[in-house]
Amino acid sequence: MKKRKSIVLIGMPGAGKSTLGILLAKELALDFVDTDVLIQTREGKTLQEIMAESDYLNLRAIEGEVIAAARLPGHVIATGGSAVYSQEGMANLKELGTIVFLECSAEELRRRIHNYESRGIAKAPGQTFEALFAERQALYREYADITVDCDGLTMQQALDRLLNQLPSQA
Repeated sequence: MKKRKSIVLIGMPGAGKSTLGILLAKELALDFVDTDVLIQTREGKTLQEIMAESDYLNLRAIEGEVIAAARLPGHVIATGGSAVYSQEGMANLKELGTIVFLECSAEELRRRIHNYESRGIAKAPGQTFEALFAERQALYREYADITVDCDGLTMQQALDRLLNQLPSQA
């Protein structure tokens, strides 16, 4: 049996990677994995605990190791928002399949995220949401094969838009 390509979801926290990923996996009969869960399982700690015990750069390094080592054919992979900081990790994910950037405006993300400070987001101390957003946009665009604008959409509408843009899973 031929190994099926994976679909990798990237984007800011709150863009809907995990929620949309589960719906997409069901729709396409693929396995689903959230790389944040892989990190937490490997480390035995939440993302916030990892950062509290060390710093955001350590979390990014761990994330890079986890996604660089991931062997996940035939999966929908929801990445952490900072996955794009690891060139090696993103190269591995690109080999696995299509990279989809779930794009949301800063305003939309602000409406969706109410726990920015406690969510386990890998950011520099004191870095504002807006500064982090601006920093990551170029990286998301650099790695994306497909960009799906999710502003103002329900999850079903975002799923439909994504399905329409995906290449055939032949």
